[in-house]
Amino acid sequence: MTESATLELTQKQADARHVKRSDYASCTVAFIDCKKPGSHLKENYSIIGPGVSSSNDQVVNLPEPHGFNVGAAAMPSGITNNLHIHFTAEVFVVQKGSWTFRWGAHGEHSFEASEGDVLSVPTWIFRGFTNTGTDDGWIFTMLGGDNTGGVVFHPDIMIEAAEYGLFISKNNTLIDTSKGDPVPAEGETIPPMPAEDLAAIRDISPSEMTKRIVAESDRDFRPAFIDAGLPNCGAEIAPILGYGISQNRDHNPRITNPHTFSMEWLKMQAGQTVSPFVLDEKMVLIIRYGSVRLYLNEGSDVSVDLNAWETYSIPAGVVRRFQCLGDDAVEVLIVVSGDHRKWPRFRPEVLDAAWKDGKALDAGGFVAKASLLPNYGWAG
Repeated sequence: MTESATLELTQKQADARHVKRSDYASCTVAFIDCKKPGSHLKENYSIIGPGVSSSNDQVVNLPEPHGFNVGAAAMPSGITNNLHIHFTAEVFVVQKGSWTFRWGAHGEHSFEASEGDVLSVPTWIFRGFTNTGTDDGWIFTMLGGDNTGGVVFHPDIMIEAAEYGLFISKNNTLIDTSKGDPVPAEGETIPPMPAEDLAAIRDISPSEMTKRIVAESDRDFRPAFIDAGLPNCGAEIAPILGYGISQNRDHNPRITNPHTFSMEWLKMQAGQTVSPFVLDEKMVLIIRYGSVRLYLNEGSDVSVDLNAWETYSIPAGVVRRFQCLGDDAVEVLIVVSGDHRKWPRFRPEVLDAAWKDGKALDAGGFVAKASLLPNYGWAG
């Protein structure tokens, strides 16, 4: 691929892209079921992009378009997020707790999820979830596109919400008549889904949904990069969905339909580093556990320390290097914009060192034995 000029960030610019756990701002009136008993304590977070919130009170930490949205849901034990439909991809990543996910026209199917599990729910089907653990729980969510189109709740939920004075306007804004919002006229709100349309919602069987689940125990971690044999390197990746930054030809994601982004787990042992590389797409890091020092720019003159639960957005075209801090391993969720395969471009000194170690990238961008690669050109 053609090498292009890189983008340089100041320390101030780099710090502005770091969303710490203390920066996350909850909204308890994000959806039309916010007054329903058993759902009134759920918290919605919009970390990157607005997500699907219907509330003008929703705080968005980083509104810059990324081609996808990042958010979170937090709930005490026993609290439920009720059945609703999304129009773009919705992916759940369980950070804390035990959860029951339900789907179907009446929530008739279910999956029990634990920490580290990932579930991608198809568009245009009803889905909901309950914190079935004994403690507070937290789920990170990734949504497809910059404009998600909002959500539509199950007709039973919308009918009940009207009894509390809650409605959704045609532009997906929550109307709360108990707070003085005017009672909407007929035709100004999204009505409950008609029975015939509810009956026509496609059914996704449990066996079909299993193909869209990457449990923690199913993850396929392998050395991922051209620097794997270099000192203090050897970070591993486990694909989740789409084609991300792995340079290991044996990596295959379980979930392959378009989402507008790819997702992978990155694991680094204590002291390990991922050598400097550039990416043409925006990359988001969410730290599951451990701590990472992120070095930025050609000279690594800017750095940011990232801790568990935190989120960081790296702009396209910036040189980045990762270093595991402390005495323990670190696990990072990597989300990159686009459905296409990504091509990380490691710096020339990294490629030279890898060549001396007997490794190079083949024409497909995968790690190969250097001695087996021809010096191939073409006419013209």
